[in-house]
Amino acid sequence: MTRPHLLPLLLAAAATFTFTACSGGHDTAAPARPGAHLPAVDVATTTVSAATTPQIRHLPGTVQATSRATVAAKVMGTVTTAPSVGQSVAAGEVVLTVAADELKAAVASARAALDLATRNHQRESDLLARGASTAETVRNLDDQRRIAAAQLEAATAQLSYTQVTAPFAGTITTRYVETGDLAAPGAPLFTLEGAHLEVQVAVPESLAAATLGDTLTVELSDDSAVSATVTEASPAADPVTRSRLVRLALPANASATAGQFVRVRWPDAAATVIRVPSSAVSAFGQMQRVFVATDGHAILRLVKTGHVQDGATVILSGLNPGETIVTDPPATLRDGQPLNLNAAR
Repeated sequence: MTRPHLLPLLLAAAATFTFTACSGGHDTAAPARPGAHLPAVDVATTTVSAATTPQIRHLPGTVQATSRATVAAKVMGTVTTAPSVGQSVAAGEVVLTVAADELKAAVASARAALDLATRNHQRESDLLARGASTAETVRNLDDQRRIAAAQLEAATAQLSYTQVTAPFAGTITTRYVETGDLAAPGAPLFTLEGAHLEVQVAVPESLAAATLGDTLTVELSDDSAVSATVTEASPAADPVTRSRLVRLALPANASATAGQFVRVRWPDAAATVIRVPSSAVSAFGQMQRVFVATDGHAILRLVKTGHVQDGATVILSGLNPGETIVTDPPATLRDGQPLNLNAAR
């Protein structure tokens, strides 16, 4: 038996079930996009296409001086003059001097010994000519004279090391000693870098090997680009980095200095890529978007972009060949807004 006070509740539930069953199969329309109610806008469009083109890999490189030397002391002594950092020097110019009085004394002693040996040899030679000496005596004195000459040459060479000269023309980039410091054999004194610059770049072994004389484009830190020539290319890859060292000579007019970071455009294998006009791509928060023209409406599509070159942007994902996109969407264009394709191309 149904209780009287439950009868209204049961009738209301039955009515609700009947209404849901009758209307559930007909509500299949997709929700309207936000811009569907807006007026149609005139736009220009283009068809997305893919092309197989050679690829370029941007490799990091470092500018270095082609000629670079860290000059060390060869004798022990007190530094009497030292160069300034940034000082330009000519090849063979005296850059640093060391005081070593004992070397001067060694030269004087060797010269005196040579003079004595020369006189003794000359005297015995004259006596031998008159038959008053022996050939063996003259030969021994001649050997002593030549030994003394060699000792003088060695002492003179040691003394010359007190004047440290530039091995080539360039600029002092680092100074390791000050006036009054004690220089020791093998201790660095200064670093000299030449005027000619090069780029050193580590090329992954997966990329094509370089050939001497090849010309590549180098992007400098001031956004300029210059052509550089391959001067050295290691044929073997480093077992740790899996890369090969390549050196490229920069032109004399390149606006670069040693130590700067640059990028080298290195040829890569050809690939099929999608490029669209850069004007078709716009920022959407921290993402990139395009508008796809579908059934006369603008459909917002998020895309992943690659590098930009010559007014075209590479699309890595989000578009397919054959689709139609708006090439220069107005800032007011909204997702779902109707389009007038009267400017299609």
